[in-house]
Amino acid sequence: MNRTPYSLALESRVSAGPATYRFHTADGVVSKESFRRPELLLLEHLWGTDLGDLLVVEANYGVVGTVLATAAESVHATESSARAATLCDRNANENDADASVSVVADLETLDGRFDTVAYAPKPFTPVAVGKQRAVDALSALRPDGRLYLASAEEEGLGRYESALRTTGASVREVAEDGRFRLSEATHTESSLGTDTPSFVTQRTLTPTVDGVDLSFVAAPGTFSASALDEGTRLLASAARVDDGDRVLDLCCGYGALGAYAGRVADCELWLSDDSRVATRCAERSLRASGVDGTVVTADCVEGVAGRTFDTVLCNPPTHAGAGVLSELLGDVRGLLAPEGRLFLVHHRDLDLGVHLSRFRRVERVREGEDHVVLRAIP
Repeated sequence: MNRTPYSLALESRVSAGPATYRFHTADGVVSKESFRRPELLLLEHLWGTDLGDLLVVEANYGVVGTVLATAAESVHATESSARAATLCDRNANENDADASVSVVADLETLDGRFDTVAYAPKPFTPVAVGKQRAVDALSALRPDGRLYLASAEEEGLGRYESALRTTGASVREVAEDGRFRLSEATHTESSLGTDTPSFVTQRTLTPTVDGVDLSFVAAPGTFSASALDEGTRLLASAARVDDGDRVLDLCCGYGALGAYAGRVADCELWLSDDSRVATRCAERSLRASGVDGTVVTADCVEGVAGRTFDTVLCNPPTHAGAGVLSELLGDVRGLLAPEGRLFLVHHRDLDLGVHLSRFRRVERVREGEDHVVLRAIP
């Protein structure tokens, strides 16, 4: 991450820890310019309690874990976003908080058990994903542990509580702040040892692109999880990939462009995305499509820094903000070989010219009803 243009300060109300906590944020993370009320509700209730070993789920840029590190015996934060995890780790270090951070698609991969879990689901989290994270977090607790869940009814809190009760857990409200509530979930004797229910269902997509039959694995929370989107389809049909090319599917999602490239050419293939949920799907999509490739989870181009590619394919996350686009498209030029090319698709109402200004030549190569495919030459 090259730029963290936003900075937030949170005054401490206790003598332990810094007098003021400072947090770096950036485009591409939730609530980049202000603290989230659910996270503050967690802090207000949990500070001063016996936290033991604390797990913070979807920690964003690290507010909860950083502040509670003084009160807990240990803190481990998880994130599905590499960008958020980088900020989380940086903010913990710069506030002298002893906390570890990992990028995970789901909590079942975690080693060890915890005494306390804190989870403030992000807005727009697919309900199935939030429910799965909540019940998986409960399973990560020791028998006497407590899960604290902060959210609003319109953001899925009631459905998350219902999911926890399906495990036999006891759930009660412990605090409220306007539209936000804080719930505490604990194991009951009947819930201990029960299997964790499954709420997230993967979907297999089998589109045909330019006569090539493909198979993709998508999951809730990935882009266009129900069907291959028209922008990606247009880009696949317009891009040129040759045998022997070094190819990068940047912002790969569930791996549609990479799988297509691997089917139409004998190429060296890399795929990269910020989301671990997406890259896990991409790994499965390559296997389902019979394609070999390397998949990495990383912010922007960090996962392939120092490598050189003949062809880069990209359907960029235009919703992530100008800062992400500027960094992503500014840095990708440095990955291209002298005769390399970037193939990029975007909605025709957008103008990405300022983000592509470092390229020697940018030209339109295909237009669809709603999308445009560009070829950029370094």
